[in-house]
Amino acid sequence: MLNLSQNGCSVWVASSTTEGLLTPTAVALGKFDGMHLGHQRVIQPVLSLARRDGENLLDYLPQHPSTPARKEHIYSTVVTFHPHPQEFFSGQPRALLTPLDEKVTQLRSLGIEQLVLLPFDKELSALSPEEFVENILVQQLQCQQISVGQDFCFGKQRTGTAEALRSLAAKYQIPVTIVPLQTCTNNSELPEDDSCVSVTSSQEPIISTSLIRHTLETGDVKSANLLLGRPYTLYGKVVAGQQLGRTIGFPTANLQLPKDKFLPRQGVYAVRVFTVGAPPDAAMAAAGLGVMNIGNRPTVNATEPAVEVHLLDWDGDLYGKKLAVQLVQFLRPEQKFPDLEALKTQIELDCAIAREVLSAEWEY
Repeated sequence: MLNLSQNGCSVWVASSTTEGLLTPTAVALGKFDGMHLGHQRVIQPVLSLARRDGENLLDYLPQHPSTPARKEHIYSTVVTFHPHPQEFFSGQPRALLTPLDEKVTQLRSLGIEQLVLLPFDKELSALSPEEFVENILVQQLQCQQISVGQDFCFGKQRTGTAEALRSLAAKYQIPVTIVPLQTCTNNSELPEDDSCVSVTSSQEPIISTSLIRHTLETGDVKSANLLLGRPYTLYGKVVAGQQLGRTIGFPTANLQLPKDKFLPRQGVYAVRVFTVGAPPDAAMAAAGLGVMNIGNRPTVNATEPAVEVHLLDWDGDLYGKKLAVQLVQFLRPEQKFPDLEALKTQIELDCAIAREVLSAEWEY
């Protein structure tokens, strides 16, 4: 059990539904990798209940000995799975849009009080839909309300649907909100993902994790950011690199990222950079604008892939600091240059283009 309290908002990350959980709960249930706009809509009903619950507490404040006792608080809770079910069934590690630390940060910013990680193992995957509802949601989480997406499936061999969950939960007088799939309204330039079948007459693509992964794999940062409702961000600690950038006048911060972080297309990006404070505050401070390269650095015959950021107009020491790098626009694919002088010339051009892109983006 890990207590990630911040500013009076307690967020609990639990490896199983055991002692220490905050109950009763209003639960948003799903995989939630990406915390995109569709996920945020699924989470919204439990936040609304928590707000109503907080307002109702005022009616129970003891003003007189005969005043009723204070109403029991219902904790806004997100319940998800660890590891990702696809990772469990495939046996292969899965890169995530939002690794655990990022997911906690996003949930905290939304106002969620508790995150529960259900250990997705052979035992959990074997539970029938009826057993999942009774054992997990009713007995252990003491659910008072549940919110899921329209395409949510659960239980052994994914036999439980959102409508089945509503029927099963009704036996315990637990209301279930089924949130319709969110589509990319008025974003006609977004690519249609093969795994996302539209549910609207206008054939708008559905906002999904797989669609966001596709946009990032193709370097379409603008679309990814629209689908997420925020910039796609890489969080990493600055570690020592080969320091070759210094030799050509472009020092870079070499980022050490979580191993399970999903990386976008290799190449050069215009980015905004922030320094991240230490927990529990973890506040971000603007460090400036920059150019980031993701790739194998073929010009210098590097053997390991790297994520390097050059900050424009920056003079300072970033070693050991944690940075948040927000992707704004993909500039070009990674390429091999005949020599360091040619590489330097290209980086100068990259920086000039990045300044123009970031200035225009800021003005907009």
